[in-house]
Amino acid sequence: MKYKHLNVRPKALEALKHYNLPKGPLGFGKYSTPIMIVCDYADGKWGELKLAPFAFLNLLPTAKVFHYAQEVFEGMKAYRVDGKGPYLFRPDKNFERFNLSCKRMAIPEIPREYFMEAIQAITAYSAEFIPQKTGESLYLRPFTIATEESLGIKPSEKYKFVVVACPSDAYFTKGTVPVMIERQAARAGMGGTGNAKTGGNYAASLISAIEAKERGYLMTLWLDSLEKRYVEELSGMNFFCIINGELWTPALTETILVGITRDSIIHLAKDMGLKVHEERIDITELITSIKNNECTEAFACGTAAIISPIECLGENHGTRYTFRDQGGNISLKLRQRLLDIQEGRYQAPEGWLVKVDLPQL
Repeated sequence: MKYKHLNVRPKALEALKHYNLPKGPLGFGKYSTPIMIVCDYADGKWGELKLAPFAFLNLLPTAKVFHYAQEVFEGMKAYRVDGKGPYLFRPDKNFERFNLSCKRMAIPEIPREYFMEAIQAITAYSAEFIPQKTGESLYLRPFTIATEESLGIKPSEKYKFVVVACPSDAYFTKGTVPVMIERQAARAGMGGTGNAKTGGNYAASLISAIEAKERGYLMTLWLDSLEKRYVEELSGMNFFCIINGELWTPALTETILVGITRDSIIHLAKDMGLKVHEERIDITELITSIKNNECTEAFACGTAAIISPIECLGENHGTRYTFRDQGGNISLKLRQRLLDIQEGRYQAPEGWLVKVDLPQL
């Protein structure tokens, strides 16, 4: 692929020559390849994309991102199992969501060709370092931050778009996840930033995550902010459950992030013959259906873990509502189908996989 907007810095190529993957477990998002994509916005326009060595960002303490949280990010993966690929999974959807987040946070949208060129270039130049066992991937983190040096409360006039790449182990672990129902705090409110992928939403969820861990849970299930009645999502993941053999997930609202994995699961579930309901889910009715063994399993889904089966939903005072099928019979079938598509073992729907051409170094 010829890159129209990319300036490849010689020091980036030199860094690639001397880089080796760390020995031992990679973890998730812990290590980065020795390069990054950087692009600056000033005077009303985006500059050139630069492939540069992975390094510190040079920002003054008065950069607006530090004070007013004007930033957005994405999470996506490239796969290269058994030497195939590399492939990007549904990058068009990440681009669309990225710019939706930018619009909500008063950040200039990144042009499509810039975004696509950036993620393809960093994947191509990092291809040698993509782990190739099933479930492993190159995790990509594009983000934009406000860099204008001013404490005035107004949208920044300068921004920095960056993409880093992290070789990562399989995030999914065998077993199930206990989840605490959050009945006090709220993740997002109507008219807020709940459907934007911006850091403040995640920061606001951390205090609940601490409480959940103290009570023996691994995740938090958020309810709507108005009535504390309807299921919304987990912290950074969408929610699904199986009721009477049919797949249920909360209907999207402006307080729920539009999940790309969520959309993919709905598509695959229908192809596998499952009836899918995108509707409001009342937490009291859901608990009753768990007790009656009508709701037999549930799972969380997102880019990192793909699908994580849920063991139980529980209260902060200790009461737990355990799913009959903790092994996640349907959820694991959906996960395997999605992983087979991402890793090239099953025919992908048109447009889901984008092959990345390798550069001539």
